[in-house]
Amino acid sequence: MKVKEVIEIINGKLIKGSLEAEIGIFCKDTRTIKIGETYIGIKGENFDGNLLWKEAFDKGATTVILQGIEFDKEELEKIQNKNIIIVEDTIEALSDIAIYKRNLYGKDFPLIGVTGSVGKTSTKDIIANVISQKYNTLKTDGNKNNNIGLPFTMFNLNNHEAAVIEMGMNHFGEMSKLTKIAQPKIAVMTNIGTSHIGNLGSRENILKAKLEILEGMDKKVLVINNDNDLLHDLTLNNKDIEIHTYGIENQSEIMAEDIVLNDNSSEFVCNLRGEKFKVKVPVGGIHFVYNSLCAITVANLLGIDIELIIKGIETFELTKKRMDITKLENGVTIVNDSYNANPESMQAALKYLGDLKNGRRIAVLGDMFELGEYSKELHEKVGRAVVENGIDILICLGDKAKDIVKAAKEEGMDENKVYYFEDRDKLKDFIRDNWKKEDNILFKASNAMKFFELAESLLK
Repeated sequence: MKVKEVIEIINGKLIKGSLEAEIGIFCKDTRTIKIGETYIGIKGENFDGNLLWKEAFDKGATTVILQGIEFDKEELEKIQNKNIIIVEDTIEALSDIAIYKRNLYGKDFPLIGVTGSVGKTSTKDIIANVISQKYNTLKTDGNKNNNIGLPFTMFNLNNHEAAVIEMGMNHFGEMSKLTKIAQPKIAVMTNIGTSHIGNLGSRENILKAKLEILEGMDKKVLVINNDNDLLHDLTLNNKDIEIHTYGIENQSEIMAEDIVLNDNSSEFVCNLRGEKFKVKVPVGGIHFVYNSLCAITVANLLGIDIELIIKGIETFELTKKRMDITKLENGVTIVNDSYNANPESMQAALKYLGDLKNGRRIAVLGDMFELGEYSKELHEKVGRAVVENGIDILICLGDKAKDIVKAAKEEGMDENKVYYFEDRDKLKDFIRDNWKKEDNILFKASNAMKFFELAESLLK
């Protein structure tokens, strides 16, 4: 696009430069910006990227889009062969450009919007890998699923034939903004749990906030996990939504039979279009069986051949730090699932760990955030899940994690197998001093706890 087109889209004002200048790739980080790109300054709670416009120009940006910056005449005269656009709100400008880009692909473009309390990223990864067996498919990089990450994902649309976009929220109104950008053809809801319950107050409110995804849809087509209680109820009470279901326990359109769970993989039989076929999943845990069923449901709606569906599931790879499994030379297995955590994903990870057949099962757990008044209760629930899943050793770090320790002990776990640390280095040293061959060590906590650093340090 040209500067004049962008200005019209974002209702901006060009205060320096040429209306005929070409706009390049968009970037919000001066550390990674390249020559010819357009820098957008983002103002956060603790940092204002708008202040770095000079650095952006120095590193090769030809255009900057800024808010809240005033230039005097003398300063502007010093700037040559550059474009400066001022807007009222750069995040709104991001959204406006992303909507423009999305509209270029039309209403029939098969964009899959993935949301839910748990498993958005892994579900997005496996759906995208299945769809990509037939279509040139764009997917969200990592978990860039908010009002900044999602627009930048949309900017990457480049002659794609499909897209799988992760969509996250933690307050009312946020999903509404995202869906108006993405305009999904099919919406996927993995489950409704307790993530962000501290902000939204109840699971029912979490569902209500997630259902805002329908607002951006021309035709409301929803794929849901029918074994989740609130989503199951949704199938009974909504006639205005075209709902497609997958599950294991409740009768659903797409189901798994003859499930075999191995330590690092699983397999099951699925019946689709009157044909039964075996599916092999390259990651362990029952939750990845659910993810695979979801991908099959979406692929069926898109008319993808069964052979391609099977290949897409068998070859998919997880985003790093999500069930990232590494076996060390000393025989210890590190399960790095530390990117984020909420009560449901904690319990899923503990079930996976508990189902492992060889070696000691060691859970290294930390705080979960955004649980509000439910924090104590939900951390205690995780502590009970440690015992229920037969975990051999519990190691905790973090103030909120004290409730995990307390509940595990109250549930009957041997005190000599429960450890609490306030110092990260001491925790790390304890693991190194005490690990044994064939130990399986799970790391799980909210991302702000930086447990991925602990896990990665043990790989060295």
